Amino acid sequence: MAKLLHVDSSALSAGSVSKEITTTFRSAWQEAHPDGAIIYRDLGSHPVPPLAEAGIVSAFIPPGDHTADQAEAFALRNRLVAEVLGSDAYLFGIPMYNWGVPAAFKAWLDQIILAGRTLPLDGPAPLSGRPATVILSYGGGYDPGTPRHGWDFVQPYLETVLGKALGLDVTFIKVQLTLAERNPAMAELIPLSREIRDAAHVEAGTRARDLIAKLTA
Repeated sequence: MAKLLHVDSSALSAGSVSKEITTTFRSAWQEAHPDGAIIYRDLGSHPVPPLAEAGIVSAFIPPGDHTADQAEAFALRNRLVAEVLGSDAYLFGIPMYNWGVPAAFKAWLDQIILAGRTLPLDGPAPLSGRPATVILSYGGGYDPGTPRHGWDFVQPYLETVLGKALGLDVTFIKVQLTLAERNPAMAELIPLSREIRDAAHVEAGTRARDLIAKLTA
């Protein structure tokens, strides 16, 4: 039985494109693997707290020496880390906010990146090779040839953190021009934006079914 950890980070409760695509992935996953387990975290509606002093310091001293605040902070980190380590695959919904990842997702990452647990001190990463599917949504266009090519700091950051640091096998599904139907200046891009979104739904469903086939073979 394969276990999926699904983390959404959009602040929107409705109208989120990244959530639309992760829902397609998750539905295909459940249809192909109805007996599988799914852990879901909606960081927009239930954010984890930013990593603060108690959580940082608690990782470097024995649990028996923790203050009450340190013990509480470290217990949270351990719960989140256990969810990560106990999963076989990962689904992340991440919109671009002001050319970076949402603060809620950065807070979650800071909590789960723990030396000796998810981050190797030496040797292979504990999460090495586990598949992660990242749904990225962008209001505009950032591909080569567009006016804001080079402004995308989301995918390079995640390639480094999720891929190089944590060792995950990361696949990105990108949805761009999501603001075309809301921004009059982008009206001519509406057909293209719909085409991109439709393609992302298809790709997400295919990706989910392919992963289940590999994980349960």
